[in-house]
Amino acid sequence: MTDTARTLADSRAWARTGTKLVLAAVADLDEAGFSADSALPGWTRKHLAAHVAANADALCNLVHWAATGERTPMYASAGERAAGIAKGTALSAGQLRSWLTASAHRLADGLDRLTDEQWQHRVVTAQGRTVPATELPWMRSREVCVHAVDFATGTAFTDLPDGFLAALADEIRDRRGLAGLPDGPLPEVTAWLAGRPHSLADAPELGPWL
Repeated sequence: MTDTARTLADSRAWARTGTKLVLAAVADLDEAGFSADSALPGWTRKHLAAHVAANADALCNLVHWAATGERTPMYASAGERAAGIAKGTALSAGQLRSWLTASAHRLADGLDRLTDEQWQHRVVTAQGRTVPATELPWMRSREVCVHAVDFATGTAFTDLPDGFLAALADEIRDRRGLAGLPDGPLPEVTAWLAGRPHSLADAPELGPWL
């Protein structure tokens, strides 16, 4: 596997695809379905839905920063992210779907309005990285594509775009400091890298990523 170049257009397309997959994953969930476990240890689907919705809201803050120059961090405090996830457990299925949908649309609309100059404005992520606004769609694509699988309602890594999987595999490999990768289909290798269930027989266990 070689390093894969990704463009802004790629990342925006992957974010749109992932958003559709997330919304489809929760479209038919009732209260019991939302309260059931997700594929993430210790998280119900309500926790996961709130996390994905709150992520869109947080990225909207960075879009505002890029558009106006006003410093608006992703989260106002260290506890705001956790509070947003916890909030999800008190919401109904309809409220969670509405939050997921509305926040995703607000983010997409904000990105659509950025000018060529604003795309180059630099913002600071929740991890303290300073990046151009062109990184925001990639950040969102990772969240929605991977978590669409984590909802455990039928979406798999095989449903994600090959270009996205290759770019994600490259990024996680580099961040984990891995010199090589096991042989296997790209979706399975990427799932392994992300610490998700996979079919690779002899790959060592990795902790969760994202």
